[in-house]
Amino acid sequence: MEQVGEQAAQPRLGLMSTLPIYWNEAVEFSDLLDDGQQMNWVRSALERDYALEPLDVLTPETLAPLSRLILAQPRALSAEENVALDDWVRSGGQVIVFADPMLTRHSEYRLGDPRRPHDVALLSPILARWGLELEFDSGQDEGERLVDAFGLTVPVRIAGTFRLREEGGEADCTLSQSRLMARCTIGQGRALLVADAAVLDESEPHDDGGEAEDHSGEDHSGEDRRDAALDGILNDAFGT
Repeated sequence: MEQVGEQAAQPRLGLMSTLPIYWNEAVEFSDLLDDGQQMNWVRSALERDYALEPLDVLTPETLAPLSRLILAQPRALSAEENVALDDWVRSGGQVIVFADPMLTRHSEYRLGDPRRPHDVALLSPILARWGLELEFDSGQDEGERLVDAFGLTVPVRIAGTFRLREEGGEADCTLSQSRLMARCTIGQGRALLVADAAVLDESEPHDDGGEAEDHSGEDHSGEDRRDAALDGILNDAFGT
């Protein structure tokens, strides 16, 4: 009963994503019935402090019970969903948005399969509403690298950058020096946006951290780096 009470006391966190975070990829029907599959590490990390609630749609009704939300490479939002999200944030909601312009995560699903994570973030309407534009440099090296953003060390791979639009924005946004991340005050709420989703990747086989180091100079495995970066992003956005 004590464990149930602890779970009930956890703050609720909404999650909308095309990435296999809440549910693992199920290529075969038998995969859906396999209770032995390991839980995605991102879900495990989020559920350390939050009661995670997956969302299929964003409406005033689905958002009303929530004060925190993560959009992780979501599908394109409808006009009604963009309005619902914007209204919710302006009323005090806090959201983290991972918007990757060139997703590098491996998927078991073939190109064109609707179950495949979206390779390109299609969030231009809500970004424009908040005075941001997502940019992409196709000449980047494909390897993972570490980028500093608002004092956080974030692993990225073929990342995007944000640009402040000269007009049309209805938010107060600040970009990190690397332009990987944006902090926005929107009405009574806040948004933290990240122009890459590699921090949510699974570790690759034999991922021993390579040459990447954190600011302490100590080597860490890829998953350790991502876990630490995700924890920092959650603390920055939600203050937990």
